[in-house]
Parts: sequence; C-alpha cells; structure tokens
Amino acid sequence: MIQSIPTKTGARDQLMNDLKTVIQDAEAWLRHGGHLTGEEFQAAKAKFEQTLSSAKADLIHLQETVVEGTKEAAKATDEYVHENPWKSVCIGAGVGLLLGVLISRR
Repeated sequence: MIQSIPTKTGARDQLMNDLKTVIQDAEAWLRHGGHLTGEEFQAAKAKFEQTLSSAKADLIHLQETVVEGTKEAAKATDEYVHENPWKSVCIGAGVGLLLGVLISRR
C-alpha cells in the first residue's frame, strides 16, 4: 500500500502540469488565434489536442490508481472487521459517541 503513494502523487502532479499546460495553450490560442496563419493555426491546434489528450490519459490513470487504493483499503478493513469483530464494534461505538458529543456542542 505504501508503494502506491508515490504513484498517486506522481500521477496527480503530472495531471496538474498537463492541465496547466492546457490552460496556458488555451489562453495563448485566445490571445493570438486571430493572428495565426493556416500552418501556425494547425500546429497550435495539434499541440493543444495532444496536451488535452495527455491530460485525459493522466486523469484516467489517476482515477484507476485511486479506485485501486480504495479497493485495497476496503479489503483490509473487511479483513480486520472479520478478524476482530468486537474491537470493530467498540471502535464504531467510540466514534459514534465522539461524533454525538461534537454535534451536541454546536
């Protein structure tokens, strides 16, 4: 589980970089779109589409990584509850009590 944390961080960082690039390209396109010639326009469009495609791929990869981590956490929780049912009941009751106290203070 600890090994997947750098992957999540790396995928998130890559996605953020790609999204920033998409935004910068879109802003440049809006600023200079009227002044571009046919070839320049096609090159700018191709670059924008490539960056957008890369951002989509990174988003899908990040989503898959998060889903995988969530499934692992759910499986670990399920195993713990099955191995320690009374501890789980006590923990749940304690959390419920703590939340009740916090809510009643408001």
